[in-house]
Amino acid sequence: MIEPYTIEQHKHRLAAWAAARAASSSKLCRFKVHIGVAILEVAGFSASFSSPEKLPACEKLDLKHRKWRNAVVAAAQNDGLIFSHGIAAKLINCYLKVRFVCGGFHEDERVKALHPPIDEVLLKELADQDVGGHAKVWKAFRNQRWSKFDSDTYEEVIALIRESLLPDERLWKVEEYWKGHQ
Repeated sequence: MIEPYTIEQHKHRLAAWAAARAASSSKLCRFKVHIGVAILEVAGFSASFSSPEKLPACEKLDLKHRKWRNAVVAAAQNDGLIFSHGIAAKLINCYLKVRFVCGGFHEDERVKALHPPIDEVLLKELADQDVGGHAKVWKAFRNQRWSKFDSDTYEEVIALIRESLLPDERLWKVEEYWKGHQ
């Protein structure tokens, strides 16, 4: 018997599609949308992952994010792809952005801690605007290329974003500097 198509399946499909398109934008790692969707699903991102209560508490998010990245990297490897932690993070973060931040849960405490997608466009603007007084560091991260980030480098970028925002600011607010929408 076929299960009815639900709004949660619909939201999951949109989030997974958007994430796969964004994460496959690196010349270093191209893949089809259906592969990105499958990798997300193997890593636990499914239609049932639909409410902020299913997210880890703010203080546990970074550890959980590392576990998600490791799961995505392993799932990609099973498909014959080599994902850096930067690519894995972009896939995860774009999914979570569409699913939760832009899904109407942006004021939720757990959503406030979600990592923003990191890419060249964001890092360039953070450097150009000298956000947090860290222009040289942002430029160095940009030169390292987001799609080549290892786990430690990715976590350093997230830590610097936190440091550069106002205390208790939602991390998605850093995307004010993302010019990819223009």
